[in-house]
Amino acid sequence: MVGLVAIENQSQVARAVVAEAVLAAGPRIPKEARLLLHELAAAWADVADCRALQVVPLKGAMTNEVYQVRWLTGVPSAGGEAEEPRGEREVRKVLVRIYGDGVDLFFDREDEVRTFECMSRHGQGPRLLGRFPNGRVEEFIHARTLSATDLRDPDISALVASKLREFHNLDMPGPKSVLIWDRLRNWLKTAMNLCSSDEAKEFGLDSLENEITALQNDVSGDYHWIGFCHNDLQYGNIMIDEETNMLTIIDYEYASFNPVAYDIANHFCEMAADYHSANPHILDYSKYPDIDEQKRFLKTYLSISAGEEPDAEEVENLLQSIEKYTLASHLVWGLWGIISDHVNDIDFDYKEYARQRFEQYWQKKSANLQS
Repeated sequence: MVGLVAIENQSQVARAVVAEAVLAAGPRIPKEARLLLHELAAAWADVADCRALQVVPLKGAMTNEVYQVRWLTGVPSAGGEAEEPRGEREVRKVLVRIYGDGVDLFFDREDEVRTFECMSRHGQGPRLLGRFPNGRVEEFIHARTLSATDLRDPDISALVASKLREFHNLDMPGPKSVLIWDRLRNWLKTAMNLCSSDEAKEFGLDSLENEITALQNDVSGDYHWIGFCHNDLQYGNIMIDEETNMLTIIDYEYASFNPVAYDIANHFCEMAADYHSANPHILDYSKYPDIDEQKRFLKTYLSISAGEEPDAEEVENLLQSIEKYTLASHLVWGLWGIISDHVNDIDFDYKEYARQRFEQYWQKKSANLQS
């Protein structure tokens, strides 16, 4: 096991020695990250040539840039060539995460890293292998990321429900206070500061403070189990080992204590998204789970042991609370889209995404008032 390596601790001499060797990684990876990758690979006995790395961009990330970096393995022969034929050799992989612009407007990076390290100690995610000024290197999990269609598969959805219950029960450090309302108000202030008056009017930002307060009051007496929530449980943040059917939840940038009903509501909303489509910003709410799918998910989530049916009243109470917290999810990601449109240059139509989330907020609120 390679321990945490901080690029800041390297001496100037050490940097100079390896800098030229790792430039072949290309401009996509910052120099400090390439130096760190070289140091990590040099410590692994099975890497044939720590300078010969391949960088593969991974799609679907909207806050960071994410890359898979890999090296061929195999012990070199006396002549310097690996003994196994190139096509038959294994690869050693890591994941490089380069932080997106403006992320400090959404969360505290040091808090997120502490959460990441704590999750690793809980055996819940990848290990942190090293950090560089604007990113980090993580263990590469040998599992596949779920797809948008996977979330609608009843068997996989049941696995997600059970894993999410486990996640919510994690004993994480820090105060157990709800973050959602402070986050909404802070993001609203940020959006107002970034937007022109015309843009603020277009999205109705002036009315959102009252909307947030009314929604907070509306859910105050509802199902109120507080747990450690992921807050961004889209399909790209769930990985499955297809040999064992074990799930791993990754990417904890927005994680905090919150009502579990909010986290489940947000997960249901994410079923409308396909971030790997030709138009990743377009949401299809015909894919939002129907009432039978929601109840099936909640029965699995609330089941203490296999084959044991949860109390019907508890399922119904949680279902009603989720319906209300869906509105909070639309506000959160609508504001996120507006802010991101001003600070992030990733190829994603954040403004159109925000527009759709706000449209859903007003449509769902209207429908709730009529029901």
